Amino acid sequence: MFGFGFGSKTKKYKDIEVSEFKELMKQKDTVILDVRTQAETSDGKIPNSQLINIMSLDFKGKVSKLDKDKTYLVYCRSGARSGKACKTMAKLGFDKLYNLSGGIIAWKNEN
Repeated sequence: MFGFGFGSKTKKYKDIEVSEFKELMKQKDTVILDVRTQAETSDGKIPNSQLINIMSLDFKGKVSKLDKDKTYLVYCRSGARSGKACKTMAKLGFDKLYNLSGGIIAWKNEN
């Protein structure tokens, strides 16, 4: 069936595993974005990550100020909110977006 895009949405970000996340972390112009709440960071965080809570009212405003030319590695607790954050960022014009599948839970299991 040839479609006109009805019902099929192309994802503008890529879900990646911990191993690929770690490789991308080494690249220049990469920003690690933690979209959990401040309270959740007490459960551990990925080194050199920047916290912008997706639940905050000014999430869109904060991420829209980020450099769109950089690569963004986005994570949360399990990967669900970071997927939503990637969707929001894609709508704002970001195109190098990677969501950590399994979030910080997967990260901790690998480390």
